Amino acid sequence: MSNGSKNITQATVHNSRGIELADRGWLNEAIREFQKAIELDPDSPHAYDNLGTIHSEKGDYLEALDCYLKAIHCEPDNPQAHHYLANFLATHAFDLSLLEYRKALTLNPDFPDAHLNLALALSDAGRLNESLNELTIAHQQAPDDELIHHELACCLIELKRLPEAITRLKSILQTHPTLLEAHVDLGIAYTAQGFYDKAKESLTTALNLDEND
Repeated sequence: MSNGSKNITQATVHNSRGIELADRGWLNEAIREFQKAIELDPDSPHAYDNLGTIHSEKGDYLEALDCYLKAIHCEPDNPQAHHYLANFLATHAFDLSLLEYRKALTLNPDFPDAHLNLALALSDAGRLNESLNELTIAHQQAPDDELIHHELACCLIELKRLPEAITRLKSILQTHPTLLEAHVDLGIAYTAQGFYDKAKESLTTALNLDEND
């Protein structure tokens, strides 16, 4: 048996042992076995896929993604490798995005765009109070950014904190009077408050800015 064949055989043994250990819940031991398999047979995707699964279970999403991508680089036409990557992305892409936004903010807390995008991700997940906290920080860091201020107002509308939202939208329109979306959202907030005349005024202004909206 050639050294190459021997290495592949030993790699298969370590990979199988890693699967057994993972099934028992011994994740750190399983990781070591998969790493040994990769050292012996670095061109096989199987141990990378298995190692990615363990990292994913441990919440080490960036490491897991790296493993799944390495598996595809080993065999670009391997359907199983693409399937593992797709499963990971479908399940954990959101968690990974939060992790990386927060890592960016750990490295640089004064980063309003990161606070904004983290807030938008949290809002899409229905985590509105957390989103509002990030938007508040972003607005404090970039008080002249009307996009951040507008998103903050919209989050307040979603949280039914309508007087605060109205105050912020009116403030935005003082400096950006042609911002159509702010007029629309102000109309929405007034409607929810029952101030229908004011809502009509805001929405009419929006239509005057763009009659095709």
